Amino acid sequence: DQNPVVAKFYRPARWSDDAIMEEHRFTRELADYEVPVVAPLADDNDVTLHHAGLFRFAIYPRIGGRPPELDDPEHLVQLGRLLARMHAIGATRSFEFRPEFGLQHYAVDASRYLLTHDFIPPDLELAYRTLSEDLLQRIRHCFERAGEYRKIRLHGDCHHGNILWRDNMPWLLDFDDTQSGPAIQDLWMLLSGERAYMTARLADLLEGYTEFYDFDPRELHLVEALRTLRMMHHAAWIARRWNDRAFPMAFPYFNTHRYWEEHILALREQAALMDEPALEWIG
Repeated sequence: DQNPVVAKFYRPARWSDDAIMEEHRFTRELADYEVPVVAPLADDNDVTLHHAGLFRFAIYPRIGGRPPELDDPEHLVQLGRLLARMHAIGATRSFEFRPEFGLQHYAVDASRYLLTHDFIPPDLELAYRTLSEDLLQRIRHCFERAGEYRKIRLHGDCHHGNILWRDNMPWLLDFDDTQSGPAIQDLWMLLSGERAYMTARLADLLEGYTEFYDFDPRELHLVEALRTLRMMHHAAWIARRWNDRAFPMAFPYFNTHRYWEEHILALREQAALMDEPALEWIG
């Protein structure tokens, strides 16, 4: 007769207990400041990470809602306020056990894994190899243009599927990829489409964001670089787990010749986008 809950099970060896507990502490800290996030429930001993044999799990309240409407300026303004409040708290201290955003893991290690584990068809291997080298150079140039950025605690995977709209406001969930990095990492996934469209949506987002936290416009040089890194990392993320029977069922299109053709084409488009000027913040 109690309220329904959601059990989250952690894959063995992905995160240490310390890293998981740091994720839990961050979300509970945000909740303590009344930031609308879905935080893990604690038992009578204030424990949030539980064990059952070899398995580790956490219990969350089940919260209903719908994805935000990213075409709606008011939704974006409210999302900007929410992310700024989270970043203002995230900037007050540093992670000790969670990862820090970096090119090594997201690009170098990702492409190396794909090239050394026979996932890419032989007739496309040279194209992917040379393209990944070219992309890495362009990504580094984007980071050079952005300059040194402030590293703060982030959500890390802030796409619309990890946002619930309920009671006329957004809620953040699934902090599994929380990490340290630039603030723009939590903003760029809410921007897509043609340049003019993204510029308008960026203005909406930052209208709300700057009410609670400062934004460094130099980080806009990172938008397409971060998008490229996510695409490269996602392919390697699936490949590393391909022996798990759940993954071929969840991603049946992966590891086909057509997938790699389209993946390479999409990455070539990203190479061109990284050569274009950064998005403009029209406040």
